[in-house]
Amino acid sequence: MENYELFEPTKLGDLEVKNRIVMSPMTRSRAIDNVPNALMAEYYCQRASAGLIITEGTAPSPNGLGYSRIPGCFSKQQVDGWKLTTTAVHKAGGKIFIQLMHTGRISHALNLPEGAQIIAPSAVKAAGQMWTDSEQMQDFPIPKQMNDEDILLTLTEYIASAVHAVGTGFDGVELHAANGYLLEQFLSPISNVRTDKYGGSIENRCRFVIEVVSAVADSIGKEKTGVRLSPYGVAGDMPAYPEINETYTYLAEELNKLGIAYLHLVDHSSMGAPEVPSEIKGIIRSRFKNTLILSGGYDKERAASDIENGRADLIAFGRPFINNPDLVNRLKNDWPLSKSLKTDLFYTAGEKGYTDYPDYKL
Repeated sequence: MENYELFEPTKLGDLEVKNRIVMSPMTRSRAIDNVPNALMAEYYCQRASAGLIITEGTAPSPNGLGYSRIPGCFSKQQVDGWKLTTTAVHKAGGKIFIQLMHTGRISHALNLPEGAQIIAPSAVKAAGQMWTDSEQMQDFPIPKQMNDEDILLTLTEYIASAVHAVGTGFDGVELHAANGYLLEQFLSPISNVRTDKYGGSIENRCRFVIEVVSAVADSIGKEKTGVRLSPYGVAGDMPAYPEINETYTYLAEELNKLGIAYLHLVDHSSMGAPEVPSEIKGIIRSRFKNTLILSGGYDKERAASDIENGRADLIAFGRPFINNPDLVNRLKNDWPLSKSLKTDLFYTAGEKGYTDYPDYKL
């Protein structure tokens, strides 16, 4: 058994994590009525051997609840529900950040509570469809372009949700500015065609993201704040555009000035998306001085290599954590990974395909 740096403790902001393996945020759709529950607490607790768990995308407001059965963190019931998870993970010796994800235009009215609305930087419809429990697959609608009041309200919702999250025991907050959701929608000149201070130039398109990150960091502490980015990602109908490298170079420099704990860079090429060029990974690595998390189709060898060669400080694993709750021990001891993965149960409502995967037995 090699003593890889991958399994050694390290610091993340002010937090001591017991290894460099991160459990990626993964939507699992078990939050009935958008409220975190005991089943979810069990799921995360089973995986608490990760150095850091990042929760599934969690809406900071009713407007952000674009998918069926995703959790929120804005009502008392939701905050109380999340306490089950933070308590269980900490009791098991783990650390956990909540990922705040506002879906923006990647939404459908059938998935939203009464009174909520689908908002985005511009009234640009996303191509494609999404699941609704009541009417199954539906086209994405045309979102409402956010006005100044919507922008201010959404900013305050992010702040309030982050404060709730830390108050309920989370070790920090990851702001989801990737995968085609609201914050990334502001970054792209294709989904953001505004002509005010939030659109047009690279600086203007990055403005809302920087405002949200800065406000959250001021409210809960920069050492408790991280951001997820997906340059060249295509999820949520986000085509490539000529200024991608310049946009993310500027963004990395500005986020570095804020002194936040980490950037989490996602590469979905292992699942069929375009590969994130090594050039932009290197640019972000050089511009952002704190912790860099890389994710996307890693195995033990590549993870260890990227840590030891300084390409990343932490490595996030996604799908392997679904059917290997004890993934860290399996990797550390060279135990075989489970080949049983019930993909048809990824987004269903019960314990099957969720908490029923066993630990490895010698």
